[in-house]
Amino acid sequence: MAYDLGQTCDQHADRFDCPDALIAQVRGGFGLIVHDGASSVIEIAFCPWCGKNLPEIGPIDLSSL
Repeated sequence: MAYDLGQTCDQHADRFDCPDALIAQVRGGFGLIVHDGASSVIEIAFCPWCGKNLPEIGPIDLSSL
């Protein structure tokens, strides 16, 4: 997880644009990046490499929108 999150791409400034980026950290949890041209993620509860429990993604704060 740390390796994937720490990767930087010399061709894409945004992780969500890079096809090599697999994981994103969102609202205190983690998700698999959906490469659909937006910043979509699918929440995951376990590390895809080792199976360790991951923290839940927190609620969206609508007051900041």
